[in-house]
Amino acid sequence: MTDLAFENQNFLWGNEAGPVRILSEYLHPKTEFQTQGITDTIVVFGSARIPAPETQKSNPPTALENLSNYYAEATAFAKLISEWAETLKSERPGRNLNICTGGGPGIMEAGNRGAREAGAKSVALNIVLPHEQHVNPYVDPELAFEFHYFFMRKLWFMKACRGMVAFPGGFGTFDELFETLTLVQTGKKSKIPILLYGKEFWTQVINFKKLAEMRLISEEDLDLFGFADSPEEALRFFQEKIRFELTHSTGTKT
Repeated sequence: MTDLAFENQNFLWGNEAGPVRILSEYLHPKTEFQTQGITDTIVVFGSARIPAPETQKSNPPTALENLSNYYAEATAFAKLISEWAETLKSERPGRNLNICTGGGPGIMEAGNRGAREAGAKSVALNIVLPHEQHVNPYVDPELAFEFHYFFMRKLWFMKACRGMVAFPGGFGTFDELFETLTLVQTGKKSKIPILLYGKEFWTQVINFKKLAEMRLISEEDLDLFGFADSPEEALRFFQEKIRFELTHSTGTKT
């Protein structure tokens, strides 16, 4: 018996069915966000390589193990945000603020872990890679999504985003940070609070002021983001700047 077109794996994974796969990666998260009541998110970006403090094995610690404090602080931050979000529910019926991460290990795991410790659900947008990045054990299965396409994953990072925090990371974190900055700078996304966690790290690896001095960005662009060095400071940053009155249609132009 001939397979139905939508059950034919050879067709679905062929070049001609690319638009079908892309549409699936749009509609599946959209449906589940609506079903699970995900209306607003704080997106947590950061390195997949930074280990949890309790997993340190080397003496002296390795370079990455020396960064494990960021894992602990990302966990604490996500817990604080999730606890704050619970208090907001009575003020904003029908709106829910949840942590959203890339679903992998490291800082992503810390974000989901902090939400779990607060008794809250969190979103995980995992990317399928050749080295098989798996979702971390702290995600909620009903809010864990696997993406083939980076650009569809990025769309869902921004779709309900009301604020973004970038912890130290490498190329992936830089990509996500600068795409967010570009979307806000160009007006493709309404302005959201963008926080760089760990001022010493970020000012060492990127000379933002030099970019402004060379007129490669404007002085006003330096106001698109802020810095924090503690979970409590990061929480206050979002409490002061987040705008819940944005709707999906005006918050992200997609």
